[in-house]
Amino acid sequence: MKEKEIERLSILKQMEMKLYEEGIETICGIDEAGRGPLAGPVVVAAVIMPKDSMIEGVNDSKKISEKKREALYEQIIEEAISYAVGIIDQKEIDEINILNATKKGLTLAIKGLETKPERILVDALTNIDTCHIPYTSIIKGDAKSYSIASASIIAKVTRDRIMREWDEIYPQYGFEKHKGYGTKTHIEAIKENGICPLHRLSFVKNIISHP
Repeated sequence: MKEKEIERLSILKQMEMKLYEEGIETICGIDEAGRGPLAGPVVVAAVIMPKDSMIEGVNDSKKISEKKREALYEQIIEEAISYAVGIIDQKEIDEINILNATKKGLTLAIKGLETKPERILVDALTNIDTCHIPYTSIIKGDAKSYSIASASIIAKVTRDRIMREWDEIYPQYGFEKHKGYGTKTHIEAIKENGICPLHRLSFVKNIISHP
């Protein structure tokens, strides 16, 4: 690994290192993928990485290519002490709203961990049920914490894979390319074909009512 990359990862791990120095052994990073799309679930990932973990390329998932994310995902889950995902589908998103759905997914992910962490680092969310585990909410945490960045990759890859599977059932919408986000192509496909069961009604109502 190049010196520059070691330095970048060391900076990304500063928050974790501070907690390790305080005597905390297990730190869980949490992030989500899919709060903004018009279709599909929201996926929340929780991951506990080893203290000495330094996987080359780990970063905010939005800054990494799809191919690179897939490779990093395999490395992260291979190295992780424990990881889990909480998936809330579009129907429930419509019922309880996207923020509450994301919070519910977070709690499910924490409950799915085989190892209970001593501290949670989460990207931006507050007023959450972390099963009585102390947490720190960090704005843009996926760019400031190694653990959250690792979780962001798990969440994004998990969701992308789900959307690729749905693309085979509803190929007319192009889910494989835009993953359900409100791109021009996706909006045009909704206007042409109407909606499918994967669409979030609370997100697409304006598109449907304005042909």
